[in-house]
Amino acid sequence: MREATVLDQLRAHIAQIEGKGVCHATTPFGIEAIDSRLPGGGIAGGALHEVAGSPDLADDASATVFLAGILARMEGPVLWCLRWRDLFAPALHLAGLHPDRVIYVEAGSDTNVLLAMEECLRHAGIGGVVGEIGKYSTTASKRLQLAAEASGVPAFIFRRASKVAQAAEGTAAITRWRVTASPSEDLGIPSLGRPRWQLALERVRGGNPHAWIVEGCDATGRIGLPAALVDRPAAAGDSQIAA
Repeated sequence: MREATVLDQLRAHIAQIEGKGVCHATTPFGIEAIDSRLPGGGIAGGALHEVAGSPDLADDASATVFLAGILARMEGPVLWCLRWRDLFAPALHLAGLHPDRVIYVEAGSDTNVLLAMEECLRHAGIGGVVGEIGKYSTTASKRLQLAAEASGVPAFIFRRASKVAQAAEGTAAITRWRVTASPSEDLGIPSLGRPRWQLALERVRGGNPHAWIVEGCDATGRIGLPAALVDRPAAAGDSQIAA
């Protein structure tokens, strides 16, 4: 075998290990103001993402529905790894994620959740893998990112009851989102408008933090951008690029 051929094969193998040159499908939100700030124009497949709410029940529920809406628009079964099963499945269904698509993995601890996620990510053809944990190390995030890159399956770390002021650990995640409840539109009658959230992109690789007021997921998992509201920069400011 010619030396040049051997070198080309080695370069290709190294690129595959590092996840370079591998294109995975993205799932856009369908909102230019948000998609334009994301690598590839949406939620990247074959990558690790983080989602958080807050200790407030309304915020945690909003973050759960936001995540369910993303997964609802992806093909294939969803493996949801958690310490114990306490999700309200009908709420997931309202965001378009049918209960028949969700397989729950009750792992009992954060350590076991991470192990279960990594094992699930070895299998291509899955819609997505979710892991509910409190804290995890940078090394663990790198392992999940590599596993996601290898299979092309998107991975989501879901931090339920995460404090807003809590310092964020280093992570290999491509994006980090925080979802908190916001007042609905005043309809002028005794009725409730479509739920609204403050959606904060706290971290995005190669981009800037940002925040928007959005309308909550509809039955197809899609969020909306109210015409009367404009997007607002995150508190961190646009001047600092997230690594």
